[in-house]
Amino acid sequence: MRLMDKAETEAKLPWPALRDALEGIFRQGCEAPLRHRHPLPQKEAAEGSLLLMPAWQAHRYTGVKIVHVNPANARQPGLQAVHSVYLLSDGESGRPLAILDGGTLTDRRTAAASVLAAGFLARPESRRLLLLGSGKVAHALAQAYAARFPLEEIRVWSRRPESAARLSATLAGEGLPARAVDSPDPAGADIVSAATLSTLPLLRGADVAPGTHVDLVGAFRPDMRESDAGLVARASLFVDTRPGALAEAGDVVQAIAEGAIGPGHIAADLFQLCRGEHPGRRSAAEVTLFKSVGWAGEDLAAAVLAYETA
Repeated sequence: MRLMDKAETEAKLPWPALRDALEGIFRQGCEAPLRHRHPLPQKEAAEGSLLLMPAWQAHRYTGVKIVHVNPANARQPGLQAVHSVYLLSDGESGRPLAILDGGTLTDRRTAAASVLAAGFLARPESRRLLLLGSGKVAHALAQAYAARFPLEEIRVWSRRPESAARLSATLAGEGLPARAVDSPDPAGADIVSAATLSTLPLLRGADVAPGTHVDLVGAFRPDMRESDAGLVARASLFVDTRPGALAEAGDVVQAIAEGAIGPGHIAADLFQLCRGEHPGRRSAAEVTLFKSVGWAGEDLAAAVLAYETA
């Protein structure tokens, strides 16, 4: 059985190949039940969680991401709150094939899914990216968008200015045109990508210019949101999976609860886009919005790519 650490997992998941792998899994489909969550008692902090995210393609591969969320770790310097690994097995015999770094796999497949969607929804000539957030997923998003679009500007905003400055410096060191900004104002951006833990809207429909593509990656719980209902209602709305969006995507769930949209406002999911059942963007002036909450099939596709890459 192969053991892939962070560095090897990242090296085995280059952006173009990863986008292709995700497009393939959305075209073909796979079995991916909703994630299992089990409470984990913590001695000195809020309750932790054990998350299990399985997926499989019959006779090919099975996989499960195992995630421990331990808030108590925040009390110990240098110990992160989330740890995860991915176990890939042979789909016929059940023989374990590989264990991959779960955090790296998740960050990269999340960013690659956003950019896969943007290939259908953003204007091809998009050159200016506004990035909201400064964590690992935001870093991956900047890299993934730069690998797909002719970016000339990456503006980075975070609630903590020092974090935005740190990420923009790191991106600049990688040769990307990044700079920190002090406002999440989307004016002038062709693509806005948000990867935050916000529970209040950062983006408002009235502030988004015609032709903008908005990519919402954060707000993975119903009580979180990165946009107001006005933006969701104004935009052509696309999601990674309909069940996930309607159950967990705060931006969508809250817009429905407020009466701004109904479930039928979702124009298509990523399955339909990848299968050619919806054309995606229809005009240069259209505002498009992609909301993702993650799908275990993406993890499986990424793990298979890493395992099969020599």
